Amino acid sequence: MIVNTRDSTAVPLSSGESLSLVSICMDAEGADELRQLVRSTPSLRLQAEFASYVTEDDSVLELTKGTAPHICLIDFDRDRKSAIVTAERIHERLPHTAIFATSSNSQPDLIIQAMRCGCSEYVVKPVYREQLLEAFARVGGRRREKREQLPAQVLTFLGAKGGSGVTTVVTHLGALLAKSCSRKTLVIDLHPTFGDAALYLGFTKHQYHFCELVENVERLDPELLQSYVLRHSSGLDLLPAPDLSEPAPRISPEAIGQTIEWIRLRYEFVLIDSPPGINEQNLELLCHSEQLHLVTVAEVSAMRNVVRYLDCLQRIDFSQERIRVVLNRHQKRSAITDDEIEKVIRRKIYWKVPNQYNQVIRTINGGDPASQLSNSEVARSLISWAGQLGNRPGSDVETKKTSRAPLLALVGL
Repeated sequence: MIVNTRDSTAVPLSSGESLSLVSICMDAEGADELRQLVRSTPSLRLQAEFASYVTEDDSVLELTKGTAPHICLIDFDRDRKSAIVTAERIHERLPHTAIFATSSNSQPDLIIQAMRCGCSEYVVKPVYREQLLEAFARVGGRRREKREQLPAQVLTFLGAKGGSGVTTVVTHLGALLAKSCSRKTLVIDLHPTFGDAALYLGFTKHQYHFCELVENVERLDPELLQSYVLRHSSGLDLLPAPDLSEPAPRISPEAIGQTIEWIRLRYEFVLIDSPPGINEQNLELLCHSEQLHLVTVAEVSAMRNVVRYLDCLQRIDFSQERIRVVLNRHQKRSAITDDEIEKVIRRKIYWKVPNQYNQVIRTINGGDPASQLSNSEVARSLISWAGQLGNRPGSDVETKKTSRAPLLALVGL
């Protein structure tokens, strides 16, 4: 039997679906069954067979210098500790390779242990042709699904400084995209601890969070995702931050990127509320984002940080066309004018969100950005922005041009 945490329905391997395989420390019977299966199945190719587990100076990870296999089968019976290390190393170095554990032991705690070290399938010996075909078919089905689905736009929001209002902007914009534009939208609160997106949307308690989902990236399926997601009355989905006072678990940037790439196939928009800073995690996010929104306010320290961000992103060759500067809490008569800001940051302000503190606080206290906003300038601004992002021909929120003109008209500038 095959013990796994996903849907057990097999998806037939199509004639055009080719999968490459690597085996590590397979016993004689399992290795022979695998070779026979490959010889009789044109869509399968045995790329390599290794007789030893991963070591510090190993040949297995030479795979990373060539084409990474689609599937790696590891026998866990010869040396379970070494097999776990091998799975962890391959999962880290080859995040898109599916890892199968094979073992004669089907105890639940051992299956969970294998899943935690990166295995997506647990094949119980003796290994039979039908078992492997079913497991391979699932991998092939997931690969086809990724190719066929139109991925979501991933928009990362980064504050120039703490208190710039990133969470407010993200939750309001996400709720309006979901409700007013009927777009399937997800907000991810990527703060390691004390994220506020859940609270701003009216959720006072939640059991799971985004970091836990990332730790289970190899087991991702639609059902698992839905068990982690909080559904808002506007139709917006939320993956909250850890609700913990203790340090968040360490998760690799590669695992975050892999999770986002899987999630984006299930939504039309993914909005990420990211903590400030340029670190490995945020740099990985940028690799998977269509746009980066730098949210700032008209303060000297914030302007200085915007310039720092722009200079840093230019040094790492991040596309400047993908950067949008958003001026939050905008006032017509500010001590620092719009022209002065644009001169300092050497680019146009992409969007201006009016400063109407009382209305915004009312929506946060009510936990419903899509319905609590009154007929105010800030409401019209955010609705116009959501309409521009989620523009569909003939929709009620369709804007005539993808420019800042509608917003400028709305706020009387």
